[in-house]
Amino acid sequence: MATRPVGVPNLSRRSRILLILGAVVLVGLIVGSRLIGTYVNWLWFGSIDYRGIFTTIVLTRIVLFVCAAVFLAGVLALNLWLAYRTRPVFVPLGSGQDDPLMRYRTVITQRSKWFGIGIPAIVGAIGGLAATGDWRMVQLFLNRTPFGTEDPVFGHDISLYIFQLPFFRWLLAWAFIAVTLSFFGALAVHYIFGGIKLAGRSGQISQSARIQLALLAGIFVLLKAVDFFFDRWDLLLSQRSELFTGASYTDLNAVMPAKVILLCISIICALAFFAAVFLRNLQIPALATVLLVLSSLVIGALWPALLQQFSVEPNANQREATSIERNIAATRQAFGISKEEVTVRENYTQGGGSESGDSGSGSDSGSSGSDVTPEDVAEDTGTVSNVRLLDPSLLSETFTQLQQQFNFYGFPEELDIDRYRDENGDLQDYLVAVRGINTDGLAENQQSWINRHMVYTHGNGFVSAPADRVSSVPGEGGDTGAYPVFSMSDVANDGEGEIPVEQPRVYYGELNQDYAIVGAEQGEEPQEYDTQNSRYTYQGEGGVGIGNWFNRAVFAANYGERNILFNQEIGSQSQIMFNRNPRDRVQKVAPWLKLDGDPYPTVIDGKIKWIVDGYTTLNNYPYSKLTSFGQAASDSTSNVTQPDQQINYIRNSVKATVDAYTGEVTLYEFGDKDPVLEAWKGVFPGVVKPKSEISDELRQHFRYPADMFKVQRELLARYHVDNPGDFYATRGFWEVPNDPNQDQRSGSGEKQPPFYVIAQAPTQSRPTFQLTSAMTALERPNLSAWISASSDPETYGQITMLELPTENQTPGPVQVQRQMESTPKVTEDRTLFDNPGVRAMFGNLLTLPVEGGMLYVEPIYIRPNSEDSYPQLARVLTSYGDSVGYADTLQGSLEQVFGPGAGQNTETAEDENQQQDGQGQQQGDQGQQQGDQGQQQGDQDQQGDQNQQQGNGQGQQNSSEVNQAVQEVQAAMEEVRSAQNSGDLGQLGQAFQRLEEAMNRYEEVTGDGG
Repeated sequence: MATRPVGVPNLSRRSRILLILGAVVLVGLIVGSRLIGTYVNWLWFGSIDYRGIFTTIVLTRIVLFVCAAVFLAGVLALNLWLAYRTRPVFVPLGSGQDDPLMRYRTVITQRSKWFGIGIPAIVGAIGGLAATGDWRMVQLFLNRTPFGTEDPVFGHDISLYIFQLPFFRWLLAWAFIAVTLSFFGALAVHYIFGGIKLAGRSGQISQSARIQLALLAGIFVLLKAVDFFFDRWDLLLSQRSELFTGASYTDLNAVMPAKVILLCISIICALAFFAAVFLRNLQIPALATVLLVLSSLVIGALWPALLQQFSVEPNANQREATSIERNIAATRQAFGISKEEVTVRENYTQGGGSESGDSGSGSDSGSSGSDVTPEDVAEDTGTVSNVRLLDPSLLSETFTQLQQQFNFYGFPEELDIDRYRDENGDLQDYLVAVRGINTDGLAENQQSWINRHMVYTHGNGFVSAPADRVSSVPGEGGDTGAYPVFSMSDVANDGEGEIPVEQPRVYYGELNQDYAIVGAEQGEEPQEYDTQNSRYTYQGEGGVGIGNWFNRAVFAANYGERNILFNQEIGSQSQIMFNRNPRDRVQKVAPWLKLDGDPYPTVIDGKIKWIVDGYTTLNNYPYSKLTSFGQAASDSTSNVTQPDQQINYIRNSVKATVDAYTGEVTLYEFGDKDPVLEAWKGVFPGVVKPKSEISDELRQHFRYPADMFKVQRELLARYHVDNPGDFYATRGFWEVPNDPNQDQRSGSGEKQPPFYVIAQAPTQSRPTFQLTSAMTALERPNLSAWISASSDPETYGQITMLELPTENQTPGPVQVQRQMESTPKVTEDRTLFDNPGVRAMFGNLLTLPVEGGMLYVEPIYIRPNSEDSYPQLARVLTSYGDSVGYADTLQGSLEQVFGPGAGQNTETAEDENQQQDGQGQQQGDQGQQQGDQGQQQGDQDQQGDQNQQQGNGQGQQNSSEVNQAVQEVQAAMEEVRSAQNSGDLGQLGQAFQRLEEAMNRYEEVTGDGG
C-alpha cells in the first residue's frame, strides 16, 4: 500500500522572523563591506576630480548586471514555466510501488512560486555578477574606432577583430549558457512531473516535452553554426605554428573550408530538431547530431591533421612563406618596430667608420682597437665623455647611508636615471631619487599609531648625483672607494640644491604604504615631523576630508581602526591620504592601462612630479605574434613584474604625472594616434589631456619606457629578419643576453636589463638620452647587434639598430665579463678581489658604439664586510676588441686600451671643493651621514693591504693617531644611533655635536680637511 506523500511543513511565525533576521544580518555583513569600499572609492575619486571615471565604471557594471541577470533569469524562468504548465494532468504511480518522485512533485507544487522565481533569480544574480567583469570589452565595443588597416585574408578593418568580435563572442557565450540551463531545467521539470519516463526499453516522452526540448536543442545547434562562422575570423590568431601567430597554410586550406562545411551541417541539424516539433520520430535529429559529430571529427580534425602531416611539414618553408610574411608585417606594425620606426645600420664593424651602411671589408682590422687612435676616442664627446659610472641597481644603499638622515626616511631598492641641462646647457644624466617616508623603518618604541599616521607623514627632499662622476679619485687619500656627488634639495636648504624645487616635501612616493592623516584647525600647533626643530601642517588638497563624523566612522570601519574615530587631534580641516604610491594612483584612475614597472621622479617647473608610462595593449591583433608581457619585461633588476599575460599589440599612448605634494594625477595623450586610446577617450571623455598640453619642460624629461623596450627587443631578436625562408629556419635570430652579474641583482629574471645612457650612435647627429641593449646570437654568446631607443623630444621613439657582421665574431657581454675577470691586472689586485675585509661588486656592463667598434665599460664597487656598509666606486674596467683597461678612473682605463690622451675629455672625480659635497658634508643636519662615512673610512684604514696601489699613506693609516680618531668616530656613531632609537631630540642633538667634533679630529690627523 502506498504511503501518503509528505509535504513541506509550515514554519511558525517566530521561526520565519528568525530566518529573516538571520538572512538580513548575513546580507548586511556581505554587502556592508562592499558598500563601505564603494563609498571610500567614491570619496577618493572625488578628491582628485576624477569621479566621472568611478561613476562610469559603476554604472556600466550595474547595467551589465541587470542585463545579464534579467536575460538569464527570464529565459530560464520562461522555460521552467512552460515545462510546469505543460506537465501531464494525471501521473499514475508505479505498479505496486511508491513513486519516488511524488515527494518532489508535492514540494514543488506547494512552493511553485518559490521555485519558479527563486531559482531563476539566483541563477540570474550569479550570471549578472560574472558579467560585470566584462565592462571593458563592452565599452570598447560601444566606443570603437577604425584602425584604417585591413586584414590580409578577409579584407576587414582590424577593428572588427579588436572591438566587435570579442563582443559578438560574449553575446554568443551568454546565449549558449541561457539555452543550456533552460534545456536541463526543462528536462528536470518534465522528468519530475512525468513528462519523461524511463520505464521500458525506450521510455516515454510527452508531446509538450518533445516540442520544448527539441526547440531548445535546435537553437543550441543553430548557435553552434554562428560559432563556426566566428571561428573563421579567429583563425587569424591561430597558434598552430610554434614559430609564428596567425592563420597557417593548414588553417587557410583545410580548417577554414571545414568551418564553412560544419556551419552548413549545423544549420541542417538545427532544422532537423525543429522538424521534431511536428514529427513524433526523434531519429531524424538524432541522425543529424551524429552527422555533425562525425563531420567535426573527420572534416574539422582529421583532414587538417593529415594535410599538416603529409603536405605542409615536408615543405613548410614554402607552404608557410605567405603566412610568415603576414606575421612579420603585422607584428612589426603592432609592436611599433616597423621600417618607419627602426633605423638599421648593417655591417657595423670594428674600424668601419663609414656612415653609409656599406658592408665594409669584413676583415679583422681594428679588432684589438689598435687602428683607433687616442685622438679619435678623445674627440668622441658624444659617447665617451658621457659614460655612466653609477649603477642605479647597486647604489640605493649608498644613497640610504649617506643621504637617509633618519631611520624613518628611505630610498627605493633601485634608483632612477634622468637627465638635466647643466649651467653650460649640456645634457647631463643623473641618478635621482626622493627621500621618502618609510614608516616601516621606525624603531620599535616609535611604532605608535599616532607616529605612523599623523607625525611621520611625508618625505623630505629630492636627491641627485651626476651619473658620470664621483666625489674623488678612487684609491686616493685614506679611502679606497669613492662616493656619488650628491646634491640635496630639501626643507633645510629651502629646496635650493643643484636641481632646485619649490616644495621639497613628498607626500606621495614609492615607499608610501600607510595612510596619513594631515591638516589642522587654524591656529593649532603643527604636529607633522618636518625637521629636527620644526613641525609642519599640510597646506594642500591632496586627501579626503574626514572633518565630519560620518566619514570618520566610515574610514574607521574601512581600516578597522578605532583611533580614527576617537583621536581628538582630528578636526574639521583634517584629511586622510591613501593610495599614495604613484603607480597605484594612476592604475586606479586608468584601470584600462598597463603601467610601466618603474615610475621615476623629476622636477618640473620647480615641483617634484612622478612620471608613469601607460600602455594600451591587445591580445587579438590579427597575425601579430603573441608574447608574454611578464616574461619579456623580466630581467635581473626588475622588481615590479608585469602580469604574465599574452599580448600582441602595445603602444605607449599615455604619459601620466603624479604631483609628489598634492597627489594630483594628470594623464596626457602621447605618440601617434592610437585607435585603442581613441576608444577609451570615448568611454572617459576629458580624462586624457591632448598632447598639446604637454609643456616643453615636461617633454624634456620623458624617457622611452623600459618595459615596452624590453618587449620590442625580444621581438626584434626575430623580426629583424625579412626573408620568410630565413625566418622559418631561424637563421639570423638573436636573443637577449643574460646578465653576467645577475647574482648581484635583486630582480626576478636573468636577462641583462637595458641601460639609460647619454650616447651618440653612428646614425645620430648629436648625443641623446637613450635606452640601449646588447643582443647576442641565438644560443651563442657573441655580440650580434646593439639596439637603442631615443628619449630626445625631437627623435623620441626612434629605434636605432646596429647589426654586426657574422663573419667577424665580436664578444658579447658574458664573454667580455669573463675576459675582464681573467685579465692579469684584475686577478693580481688582491686589494679588491682577495681581501676578506671587503667584497667586490661589478656594476652594469655598458655596451657603447665607439669608432666603429663596441666599447664595454663596467664600474667596480667595493663593500666592506661590516654592518651598515654600502657600495663605493673603486675601479673602472673597459674593453675594446682584445684590449682590457683597469684603473682607478675612466680616463686611466681608456688610456690603457687606446693610449695616452684617449680619456682626456672624461671626468671621473670632482674637484676638491665638490668632494666635500659628495661626502655628505652639505648640511649640518647630515652629521649621521658624515659619521657613516667616517666609520667606513675607519674600516678601510684598518685594512692595510688595501693601499698597495697608493705608494704612500701606509704609515699614516697605521699611526696610533688615526686609529684613535677612528675609534672616536665609531663611538660617536653609536651615540647617534642610541639617541635615534630613544626618540629624545635633545640627546640626539648632543650626539650629533660629538660626532661633528670626532669628524673634525679625524680630518685633522688624516689631512682630509682640505
